[in-house]
Amino acid sequence: MALCANAARTACAGGPESAQQPVAVSASFLWAPDPGPMRLVTSIRKRGRRISVVDVELTQGERTAVHAVVNLGEPEHFPADGSAASAKPLLSANPVPALMPPEPPDDIEPIGPGHPLAGLVHLGEGCDVRPVLSTMQPRDDGRPPVIQMWARPRGVAPDALFALMCGDLSAPVTFAVDRTGWAPTIQLTAFLRGLPADGWLRIIATCTEIGHDWFDEDHTVVDSLGRLVVQARQLALVPAAP
Repeated sequence: MALCANAARTACAGGPESAQQPVAVSASFLWAPDPGPMRLVTSIRKRGRRISVVDVELTQGERTAVHAVVNLGEPEHFPADGSAASAKPLLSANPVPALMPPEPPDDIEPIGPGHPLAGLVHLGEGCDVRPVLSTMQPRDDGRPPVIQMWARPRGVAPDALFALMCGDLSAPVTFAVDRTGWAPTIQLTAFLRGLPADGWLRIIATCTEIGHDWFDEDHTVVDSLGRLVVQARQLALVPAAP
């Protein structure tokens, strides 16, 4: 998804809309490509001073793996220090700051060699991902899971593309019902609500319903200053029973 967002942004670079960011990305996943070279093909549907629209296809060989529609614009304006009262939203029901501190506690281990999720999340070399493993355990109280994790890139500040990637970073919420296998995403829509401040991004993943065939999954991503930067919702297939 981040690759498609970057391709759309690059396609519109150089014009009066060059400051635009991928504020909405709607992607359909047609099949899973193999590791290796891929090609991105863009088609600009609209160039506008405030909103531009770009179609993107990620292909491998003769097959399209991902088809995305990217809306570009300027996300919410935040002051650098987050102190201005004018930067506060008119209304917010953002649950993340009340659940998670800005930085992970010392006992939350990063995903790496020997970590229980090392075989599932393969981003350890490029970014530091620290999930709260207790939030991924099966539940028997009938309440939806609220998976929690922190993430940041290594050596650089998080940007728009990293924030969008965090909108699909969590392990599937089906862990809450002991379905831990492959859960292919069929469709995912992500909104870039603001550019992240430097520091850790806080992520929660939850859902409304896990059916026998389909489930939904929602990500909310908040930056180190407690500001909402990404919302994402996806529809995926429930993993097979163990």
